[in-house]
Amino acid sequence: MKIIVTGGAGFIGSAVIRHLLDTTQDTVLNIDKLTYAGNLSSLAEHQENERYIFKQLDICSKDLLTETIKDFKPDAIMHLAAESHVDRSIDGPAAFIETNIIGTYNLLEASKEYWLSLPEDQKVSFRFHHISTDEVYGDLEGPEDLFTEETSYKPSSPYSASKASSDHLVRAWQRTYGLPTLITNCSNNYGPNHFPEKLIPLVIINALNGNPLPVYGEGLQIRDWLYVEDHANALVTVLKNGDVAQTYNIGGHNEKANIEVVESICDILNEIISEKPDGITDFKSLITFVADRPGHDIRYAIDASKIQKELNWIPNETFETGLRKTINWFLNNKQWWQPILDGSYQTQRLGLKGK
Repeated sequence: MKIIVTGGAGFIGSAVIRHLLDTTQDTVLNIDKLTYAGNLSSLAEHQENERYIFKQLDICSKDLLTETIKDFKPDAIMHLAAESHVDRSIDGPAAFIETNIIGTYNLLEASKEYWLSLPEDQKVSFRFHHISTDEVYGDLEGPEDLFTEETSYKPSSPYSASKASSDHLVRAWQRTYGLPTLITNCSNNYGPNHFPEKLIPLVIINALNGNPLPVYGEGLQIRDWLYVEDHANALVTVLKNGDVAQTYNIGGHNEKANIEVVESICDILNEIISEKPDGITDFKSLITFVADRPGHDIRYAIDASKIQKELNWIPNETFETGLRKTINWFLNNKQWWQPILDGSYQTQRLGLKGK
């Protein structure tokens, strides 16, 4: 297949591209604006791969987007380009509206125009796969509740509201115009190449530097954690085997409170690092509770039974195995994340404008 991946220099997008290039014979065009979170070094091993093409392009540039799709002639488009950090959406929601809503609209229109030009057999096989988040569903109330594909949307942040909007647009383009779309909503991803402002890499890097480990509120917010390479495998499975107009929820079956996640990281670091930063005998001593994020959802949890039953997908990693792999990757790849700390992000607190 010829596949366009938008946002392919990002955390999940680069994992998808690595999976495609490593496990299939597909050709991939990576479209990415290269914002602060885009990092082409996440795809360094494939820079010379003849099945990999990169084009720096903003999905808000509709004419260029239309021309690029027309020239490449994809069999499928995987749409991962998005502003994705809740705290940043609180400080500056405009970028989230522009990229996640207007950008998705532009991509849908460009894809529809291209799709309508195809011969009938290629029309039938074409796929537009929109990758979204479980945050569109808002908060779970009961301790046993799970998000299903039928859960009503109730977004809490500018980020999740913008992603909910993009999901609705994709469904509308399928219902109104017949564009063959698929949607996936995933739980919290973690793993190699994760931008340092997210919880797990932030805690790892701060601990290595002997800095405080910030935990919002009392750290009781619960998330389902999904190893990014498991997610990439699930996304490709949905693209190739999922049914048009369907939504598939993807989860890791690993519900953990944030404080549990932070303490687990500390336990592993205590075990494997003999020379700790000056004055530290236990990394848990660095845990610092800070004022909670405005509108912070308490619990997310995915019911991933549909993708398991219909597409035979289950995650390979437990939280424990995935977390250990992630920590080891950050320990062995300082050359990947150190330049980020030297440039666009200094592990500062974001999302305070909602206070």
